[in-house]
Amino acid sequence: MLHETTISFIGSGVMAEAMIKGVLDQRLTSSDRILAAGPRADRGYALSERYGIHSTTSNLEAARASEIVVFSVKPQVLPKVLRELNGHIAPETLVLSIAAGTRILAISRGLGGHQAIVRAMPNTPAQLGKGITVWTSTPQVSEVQRQQADQMLGALGEAIWMEDEAYLDMATALSGTGPAYVFLFIEALIDAGVHLGFSRRVAEQLVLQTMEGSLAVARTSARHPATLRNMVTSPGGTTAEALYQLEKGGLRTIVSKAVYAAYQKSKLLGELSEK
Repeated sequence: MLHETTISFIGSGVMAEAMIKGVLDQRLTSSDRILAAGPRADRGYALSERYGIHSTTSNLEAARASEIVVFSVKPQVLPKVLRELNGHIAPETLVLSIAAGTRILAISRGLGGHQAIVRAMPNTPAQLGKGITVWTSTPQVSEVQRQQADQMLGALGEAIWMEDEAYLDMATALSGTGPAYVFLFIEALIDAGVHLGFSRRVAEQLVLQTMEGSLAVARTSARHPATLRNMVTSPGGTTAEALYQLEKGGLRTIVSKAVYAAYQKSKLLGELSEK
């Protein structure tokens, strides 16, 4: 679906590079059909050297040259980019935004009423092709364009299309912000291991391998996570004692509150983007 399609990235940062790498690794298109635009010429040159793509410091040049335009800039930069490109993107061009918090309506207004828009929420593991992306699209996005978007986002890991844009705020709070929760828990476990007497290197090795192995079990098992937890918990044993303290400390409640707070913040940012 993408072999004959030109793709421009407005913003040449980490997530743009992750998508470029994924698309090329999966041979969805050739490097000469990809153009990355960013304010730093040295960054563009580095991407050109690494992947064989074209680069420019002109957003206008990039937007005019492609059938798919990816907004991969920081959310606070996007309004300026939209103003710059207003009236310079052809109506049939697919606009794909991975800028967090900016809703489709705001993107459409910023581009002077552009209609063919995909909005996506990837997460950090996308850098390794292990991410998960929740995305949605406007009715004006054609079936071919939807398949193209699905292929591009799938190059980052897994991709889930949702009809209602409201689910992107939920995804931002759960999967988008989720890696930070996991990293914090990993950090806490390592610190606990050091407190017990392990060197930080050994504590880190124990924790990371335990996390990786546990995730593999959870992914491959048909059992509910609660069942898996019970399988590790002997009556009156060490695991039961540890879990009692976690429950006593309100682990489930604080996690739920944290995710809901992120969800509310995402909704607020979305509402502000529409004003």
